[in-house]
Formats: sequence, structure tokens, C-alpha cells
Amino acid sequence: MSAKTSPTGELAVRCIAMPKDTNANGDIFGGWVMSMMDQAGGIAGVNKAKGRVVTVKVDAMTFIRSMQVGDVLSIYSNVESIGRTSMKIHLEAWATRFRTDISEMVTDATFTFVAVDDDGKPRPIDRT
Repeated sequence: MSAKTSPTGELAVRCIAMPKDTNANGDIFGGWVMSMMDQAGGIAGVNKAKGRVVTVKVDAMTFIRSMQVGDVLSIYSNVESIGRTSMKIHLEAWATRFRTDISEMVTDATFTFVAVDDDGKPRPIDRT
């Protein structure tokens, strides 16, 4: 896999990795990164569906590099496809390394979200 030099998509979430987010080795938990990616995908999904969405699937999540305390996590989203009630959103997580301007992609995944109504039932996504 060749190293990407810049992110694809729209910036959806930006946050800093803190000591409480680390495992026993001092690396940031992959689950924390995944949670931030789910939030970013949810933001993109709500914007596209113009309403509530829920996560139903995570495809091929790849952890490429670790993150450390102080790194700034930026997550970029790109809606790949829209079905009748669901959409696939590609997410890239990039870390700007602490006290540098070096940014590297750390995680890559595609999440599937379903638009739901107030009762939690799937609803059609308006494509206009």
C-alpha cells in the first residue's frame, strides 16, 4: 500500500488524543479512533440524509499506524454511495503528530449508515 500524502473528503471531526485514551503500552486505543470515526460518519450521514441515521456496518477497517498522546486526530468523510435507506461513507483518520506539522493517515474504513424515522424504522433518503 503506497502512502497517501493528503486526505480525501470533507473534514468532519478534529480532536486531540489524551492520556485517558491510551492502552498499557501508551498507544491510543484503536476503539477510541473507531468511535471518533463513527461520530464523523454520523455527522456526514445526518447531513446527507437530512435526519437521524444509525450505524449498521463497518467494512474493512484498516489500522495503518499508531497514535500517541498529543497527536491531533482529523477525520475526513466521503459519501461513496446511497441506496434507498442506506449509505456507505468512506472515512479516513489522519494524525498530525504532536508538536509537528507531519500528518499521516492512521486508519481507513467504510461505514454503512441507515436513515431512520423518529420510531427507529428505516426511511428513504431524499437524493435531491
